[in-house]
Amino acid sequence: MQRISVVGNSGSGKTTLARAVADELGLPHMELDAVFHQPNWQPLETELFRARVGEFIAGDAWVIDGNYSAVQDLVWARADTVVWIDLPRHAVMRQLIARTLRRLMTRQELWNGNTESWRNLLCLDPERSIIAWAWTGHRKYVQRYAAAQHDPAFSHLAFVPVRSRPDAARLVAGLVSQAPPGGVDGE
Repeated sequence: MQRISVVGNSGSGKTTLARAVADELGLPHMELDAVFHQPNWQPLETELFRARVGEFIAGDAWVIDGNYSAVQDLVWARADTVVWIDLPRHAVMRQLIARTLRRLMTRQELWNGNTESWRNLLCLDPERSIIAWAWTGHRKYVQRYAAAQHDPAFSHLAFVPVRSRPDAARLVAGLVSQAPPGGVDGE
């Protein structure tokens, strides 16, 4: 595992797991949300998004998290492993609602000055509400990644399903023996 894509529903713990894997292996990490969401929640133009991701994945080893179809072809062409966080919908929603409320209460900055909005908390529009996005998108992600595991186009990828927090902890704990001494550069 040297080039790892972490995918799953919003709120499933992609970034948390990706950071833990990157830290354990001494690899650089990129959170796609942090690249895509510009100030005032403006999306980064697709060509520039692809260019920035392309620069990052040109490296020999990395961890990247996110589900953006605009760059998935680039990421998966270079990846050797896809870690798919496949939690049940109820577990994702419990985590996501708690995280969203915490972010709202603390006014935590997410990326490029952006914060969660109280106005969007109970909104039913998936384009405005992360909770509605995760609820409506859950089945789509399950279908997408279940099918990808059996798609010959992705036969070069090792798919690692993570179906619970204990699965995630075991994955990270199992990486200890794989981490090069002193990190990826041997420093």
